[in-house]
Amino acid sequence: MIAAFFDIDGTIYRNSLLTEHFKKLIKYELLDIGEYESKVKETFKQWDERTGDYDKYLQELTETYVEAIKGLSLKYNEFISDQVMELKGNRVYRYTRDMIAWHKSQGHKVIFISGSPHFLVSRMANKWGADDYCGSIYHDKDGVLSGDISPMWDSGNKMKAINKFCEKYNIKLEDSYAYGDTNGDFSMLNLVGHPRAINPSGELLARIKETPELREKAEIYIERKDIVYKVSAEVETI
Repeated sequence: MIAAFFDIDGTIYRNSLLTEHFKKLIKYELLDIGEYESKVKETFKQWDERTGDYDKYLQELTETYVEAIKGLSLKYNEFISDQVMELKGNRVYRYTRDMIAWHKSQGHKVIFISGSPHFLVSRMANKWGADDYCGSIYHDKDGVLSGDISPMWDSGNKMKAINKFCEKYNIKLEDSYAYGDTNGDFSMLNLVGHPRAINPSGELLARIKETPELREKAEIYIERKDIVYKVSAEVETI
């Protein structure tokens, strides 16, 4: 079996599902905006103005989010998650949207592996017809989110997830594909025969360049406005 492994945030979805969920919780006054303002706003501003690092912004955002939603009612969480998908679920990159459709037409297994919360990943997988998925598990107790998490945003855990899917579906990694955009997707890209970096972060691109085998086989795609550019992993950055 051939599979196509897709990261979601920044690869399929043109932002972060976690960010959208965080903002909706604040909008509906289920979280204090101070949690976002005091800890994340400045890092986001630096990245948005292209003076800061994207991976650092995502790390700080995730750490703040994890702490902020502890104790959130599952009932409210389900409502907000549905709102995110209804209002933002179509905000995807054209290239990866088309690749999902292509892989499905070829009979490949389409699998989403994302660091976003499982309750968002499951909705995204259902919306875009993925055959399977895994995300960060946010555990609950007595009807509220407990604060305990089994993460899926790092390269090590994504590698373990792929190995489990390989056992489940008898996947041939040398014939399979992976799509990712940040350093957390490095192991996914490195494991397959057809790695594709989508609008890669500087950190991911640097790791691709310093890994000879991956540099040789990786394809880099940049989507801007309504054009998709394919460039070599040897592309110079300024």
